[in-house]
Amino acid sequence: MAKTRIGPDDYSRPLRRLLVGIVVVLLLGLFLLWRIDSPRVERFRAALVDAVVPNMEWALVPVTKMMGMVEDFQSYTRLSEQNQELRRELQKMTAWKEAAKRLAEQNARLLDLNKVRLDPQLTFITGQVLADSGTPFSQSVLVNVGARDGIRDGWACMDGLGYVGRISGVGERTSRVILVTDSNSRIPVTVVSTGLRALLSGDNSPLPLLEFVENSDDVNPGDQVVTSGDGGVLPPGLLVGTVARGSDRRLRVVLSGDFHRLEFLRVLRSHDLQPLTDPGALVAPPLLPSAPEIEVDAEGNAAAAPVQAGGDVGDGGSGTAEGGADTGGDGE
Repeated sequence: MAKTRIGPDDYSRPLRRLLVGIVVVLLLGLFLLWRIDSPRVERFRAALVDAVVPNMEWALVPVTKMMGMVEDFQSYTRLSEQNQELRRELQKMTAWKEAAKRLAEQNARLLDLNKVRLDPQLTFITGQVLADSGTPFSQSVLVNVGARDGIRDGWACMDGLGYVGRISGVGERTSRVILVTDSNSRIPVTVVSTGLRALLSGDNSPLPLLEFVENSDDVNPGDQVVTSGDGGVLPPGLLVGTVARGSDRRLRVVLSGDFHRLEFLRVLRSHDLQPLTDPGALVAPPLLPSAPEIEVDAEGNAAAAPVQAGGDVGDGGSGTAEGGADTGGDGE
């Protein structure tokens, strides 16, 4: 007859059932004990709590730690949200700070414009720089004032510190300003300390050349340079800059205007200066008086008559023709 082998499961199953039954009975008895409303049972419950709860602090430690971790996690979540909110506020404040800096710079430039002392006869209009076409071959800007504001070609433009250029092209609402650093810019200037006249020639560099100085040895670095007003194009006495010696040992001018941050320009109304309508008149030689014309009277005597103008030349010519006709008549 075969023997039946008894494994460990055969002992554990009844034991588990017994333990489960005991736990259920205890819980049911505890439930009933807590539901009974009686003075004796109340005293028993109090004694049971006093005896069990102080001795169960070790069992409450994990629960206490877990609750602390949960509270710390919630606090960390709140701190993270506050940190993100503060970062967003900081970004907004940074943007406002940059805007405030730009406004402060614009305000400073406008205050500088108001502090510039000019000839009382010169009036001005302030325009905002709209675009900068600074390239290796051209140095000019566009301002938001034009013909509707009475702007004319050739008027001088200044920032809050000194001369920066002149109007070169006027539209209805905008005007082009050719800067003094442009290679096409040539303005007559005067060295204040010596009174020497020179020509400031732009070469698309920050330091334009000071050319055609009569005696360059009398000009020293640091001497102030202003417009001379020669040619009637620019008003005299506008601050341009100071003399400096370039790396090529040539005389140059450190400009007073801030060409790196041109935002507002003051256009000087030079109504007393004659506008340039014929550029060729600047270089055309003056008309020389022509030779006197010989007139012959009716008796054949020659007389010299000066020629005054084109119309007089025409009249003299016709008179000569008439004299010739009369002479021919007498000869007949």
